[in-house]
Amino acid sequence: MNYGDELRREILSDGVTPLIGVFDMFSASVAAKHYNGLFVSGFGFAASHYGLPDIGFIAWPDMVAFVQRLRLAFPAQHLLVDIDDGYVDPEVACHVVDQLELTGASGVILEDQQRPRRCGHVDGKRILPLEEYLDKLDMVLRTRRDLVVVARTDASDEDEILRRAAALAETDADVVLVDGVRSIDWIHKVRAVIGDKPLLFNQIAGGRSPRISLPELTALGVDVAIYSTPCLFAAQTAMEEAMRGLKAAEGRLPEMTGRSVGVKESIALLEQNISRNHPKPEREPVRVLADSLA
Repeated sequence: MNYGDELRREILSDGVTPLIGVFDMFSASVAAKHYNGLFVSGFGFAASHYGLPDIGFIAWPDMVAFVQRLRLAFPAQHLLVDIDDGYVDPEVACHVVDQLELTGASGVILEDQQRPRRCGHVDGKRILPLEEYLDKLDMVLRTRRDLVVVARTDASDEDEILRRAAALAETDADVVLVDGVRSIDWIHKVRAVIGDKPLLFNQIAGGRSPRISLPELTALGVDVAIYSTPCLFAAQTAMEEAMRGLKAAEGRLPEMTGRSVGVKESIALLEQNISRNHPKPEREPVRVLADSLA
């Protein structure tokens, strides 16, 4: 299967392509029951693999190995991979892109941050000079064969956001992402300067960007939506509640209910990764709500 072209076709189809952020094989197993597309989130991977914040600790061989495990278990899902700044050097970025494409990734996101990098939804980000980033991006684009490449800017100055978005739209990148966009009005502004280039919107709980539904994003002209951390934050919430409950019950496990997960349910989920017999989730039709977002 040509994974890059498969994702590219879906991005160019009607409606918004949702990609769900996963942080390990187990979260991917749950997400794949519900969605056709997975996003390998740098935030989630740094948290799960190292127990560290997403500020540049990820080593590219670890990320490549994780994507290889994902592709083996999920042969039909789209896999979009966050590669941060390409792990500093353009030459390293190109090597990682080559490795990920051979491994079966569908696409990558390359940002214009300087080190030390930070999560796209927090303050204190520093960005590369535009020409330096465009040179790195051009090398990556010339390295990839069919891989989807998302060009991302982390600019925060309003004029610079639009200048960079317009410049990224002029490249051969498949998709443009302005991370940490603060309002619906700014989605309109970015959409206007990038022309027909596909646009990606990143949502993260507690982040800078507004909470927007897929029908609303369709009306705004967005083509791809990534949800960076729903699995990670849900896991943290549930584990905190489970630990408090166990402590309050003096170590007695709660009774199983109709919604509980136990040994049987967990094994059933994981056995699908051996057989690779994952039922493909249906993509729901998107209702366009243009009037409410005009």
